[in-house]
Amino acid sequence: MHMHDFLAACIQLDPIAILKAGGYLGVAAIIFVESGLLIGIFLPGDSLLFAAGLLSGGGALSFPLLAGIVALAAVLGDSVGYWLGVRTGGALMKRPDSRFFKREYLLRTKQFYEQYGGRAVMLARFVPIVRTLAPLLAGAGAMRYARFLSYNILGGLLWGIGMLSLGYSLGAVIPGSEHYLLPISLAIIAVSFLPVVTNFTRARTKSRKDQIAKQSEPERI
Repeated sequence: MHMHDFLAACIQLDPIAILKAGGYLGVAAIIFVESGLLIGIFLPGDSLLFAAGLLSGGGALSFPLLAGIVALAAVLGDSVGYWLGVRTGGALMKRPDSRFFKREYLLRTKQFYEQYGGRAVMLARFVPIVRTLAPLLAGAGAMRYARFLSYNILGGLLWGIGMLSLGYSLGAVIPGSEHYLLPISLAIIAVSFLPVVTNFTRARTKSRKDQIAKQSEPERI
């Protein structure tokens, strides 16, 4: 792994450059960090997995090795996030906004939990930002680890191997598909963030309606 090039690619959120500089180890590192550490909240997990699968479909990478590495990194990353949540749950709830963390992300993930219950650990894998915060909240909310781990493993397999398989299928069917990695990666990023943008827009609209409703209420004497 070329560490300098790898870090530069991570900062630029460039899946292609990450794969070239980091290889298998780089993929594992990105998936691990994005799965449970706040610093990985904006890393391109979906597009990276799709791009890795695409390259493996073209013969540049080993699909079985990728699948094993990704599944392990995803499960371990979520587990680390869970135990961080257990130890620092109270501090997380009081954490001020920063470059990588906004309280609205936390509130959005809480709503996700309220909607899906324990299944949120599994389903969160497919939603950027929520994917990173879900294990932290599971730990902070005192979910039993045995229950968390079952959803964690299932989600890690479905998301990790599923995204790799999508890319692999395209790479195996379309010759030279690696030349279209950039536009495909951008499309994957856009589709991945669509639920986040939709939820954010709904939340903003609801907040404005609530404010208008409060302002229009007659003052009580």
